[in-house]
Amino acid sequence: MAETRTMTINMGPQHPATHGVLRLLLELDGEIITKVVPHIGYLHRGVEKLSESMTYPQALTLTDRLDYTSALSNNLAYCLAVEKLLDLKIPKRAQYLRVLLAELQRLAAHLLWVATHALDMGAMTVLFYAFRERETILGMLEQVTGARLTPSFVRIGGLAKDIPDGFAAEVRAFVEDFPRRIDEYETLLTDNIIWKKRTQNIAPMSADEAVNYGVTGPVLRACGVNYDVRKAYPYSGYDEFDFEIPLGERGDVYDRYVVRLKEMRQSNRIIDQAINNLPTGPILADSAFAVPPDKEAVGKDIAALIRHFKIAQEGFETPRGEVYASIESSKGELGFYVVSDGSNKPFRMRIRPPSFINLGALPKMIEGQMVADVVAAIGSIDIVLGEIDR
Repeated sequence: MAETRTMTINMGPQHPATHGVLRLLLELDGEIITKVVPHIGYLHRGVEKLSESMTYPQALTLTDRLDYTSALSNNLAYCLAVEKLLDLKIPKRAQYLRVLLAELQRLAAHLLWVATHALDMGAMTVLFYAFRERETILGMLEQVTGARLTPSFVRIGGLAKDIPDGFAAEVRAFVEDFPRRIDEYETLLTDNIIWKKRTQNIAPMSADEAVNYGVTGPVLRACGVNYDVRKAYPYSGYDEFDFEIPLGERGDVYDRYVVRLKEMRQSNRIIDQAINNLPTGPILADSAFAVPPDKEAVGKDIAALIRHFKIAQEGFETPRGEVYASIESSKGELGFYVVSDGSNKPFRMRIRPPSFINLGALPKMIEGQMVADVVAAIGSIDIVLGEIDR
């Protein structure tokens, strides 16, 4: 009787293609992967527990550091949960600006993904192309928020401030030019025979498998499952925007790539509608209890100064209860579950990070595949260890 021997090797946590401090324990039969065990926790910072010792406005700054490629989206998901707890009504202009910023952030995240994913598999040129547009987007976000990576700009009740003069014109110019840029990425990759051989029929998942593993975002939609939080449970006025949900068929690495590129085109459509239909009006909810006054009022009115100081120092108390709010981030469904005991701090806060859930499906994707396909599979999930090891 022939004897079968397997070899166990480590991939990571320092491997550049694991996109962070992820360690995979691979059991190999020659070049074929027979078993995969992901090991996480190397980056753990205790964000959920830290938030329980901070006031609600202070805890907002922690959300930027989760998926640090989508900080504004993280801000939005957290703010939606707290606003649900407070039953705050957000002005229409603030909702449209939130959508605008969230979709710009989605584009920036997807551009970083396609750049690094292609680089992982040897296609270096795409990185220079994608980073060109990413820099433009980060420049626009910096113009609005004052920061490129962790702005903490979406606030409980609205936004930190309104968009500056000239920003709308920059957005319109970008929106008009961006489809041509996506065409360039497609020219480099979509019909490239090497790219197809490295991605088609690699790490596939069926629709049933994806649903059973709880994956969301482009990884789920690549399997043909039509689920997007923006459509299923519209927030911030997404039901007023006209856009489509791209779907794949095979659920493999190639379909995940195609779905994300199509998503960028749809995000561009949403941004175009948001900037051209931007309502007038305030960008903060009318709540003296939870929303700080305008900075101009703080400089002129002692009552406004006192109110600003009180909210900044002590936060605000929330009604007792528990809420869950989620958004469609660049990785999938990002949700915040907040339990309030009536104090000015969350009694408990738990986060549903899409990267963490999607990573759980990695063994199913790559068992039976080749060692060289591990890098392609990890890249196709688009994980960020900041929200996995929250």
